[in-house]
Amino acid sequence: MVSRAYFEQTALVHLDFLYNIAVKITRNEDDAQDLVQETFLRAFRFFDKYEPGTNCKAWLYRILKNTFINHYRQQHRRPNVVDFESIEETQEAQVKHTGRKPGDPEENLINSMLRGDVRNALDKLPADYREALFLSLVEGFSYREIAEMVGCPIGTVMSRIHRARKLMQRELVAHAQDRPWAASPRAALAQGA
Repeated sequence: MVSRAYFEQTALVHLDFLYNIAVKITRNEDDAQDLVQETFLRAFRFFDKYEPGTNCKAWLYRILKNTFINHYRQQHRRPNVVDFESIEETQEAQVKHTGRKPGDPEENLINSMLRGDVRNALDKLPADYREALFLSLVEGFSYREIAEMVGCPIGTVMSRIHRARKLMQRELVAHAQDRPWAASPRAALAQGA
C-alpha cells in the first residue's frame, strides 16, 4: 500500500505544473481542473508502479497526456468560452504585481495584436510540434526530459522543436507582410495605417 505522505511529497509538488499543462491542452479551466484531478487519482491508484528516484514529473505528465487522449479528445469539443471576469482580474493582478499603470494604449494594442498572432501561429502547429515546443520553451525541459515524457527518441524531439520553430517563423513572417505596422509599429500608427 502506498503511503499517502510519500505520495504527497513526491507527486503533489507537481500540481501547478500539471495544471498549467492541462490549461494549455484543454483551453478551459474547468476541464483542466477535472483533468488534473483524474490524473492524480490515477497516479495514486498506480503509484506502486512508480519507480522511486526516477522523474516523477515526467511520469505524471505521461498520465495526464494519456488521460487527456483517452477521455477528452473523444468527447464533443465545446467552443472556447471567454470569462471576462477572469480577464479583468488578471489585468488587475498584473497592474498590482508590476506596480504601474497599463501604459501607452497604442503600444498595448500593438502588443496584444502581436500576442494574438503568435498564439494563432502556435495553434496552427501540429499537436506533437506544439507540445514539444511548449515543453522546451515555456517549461524549460531538456530534450532528454521531453523525450522521456512524450515517449519518443531524443532526435524526434529535436526535429519536432526545429520544425515547430520554422513553421512558426514562416507563419509569422507571412502574417507580418499583411500588416503595415509590423515593420515599424510606431511609424504605421503615426501615418494612420
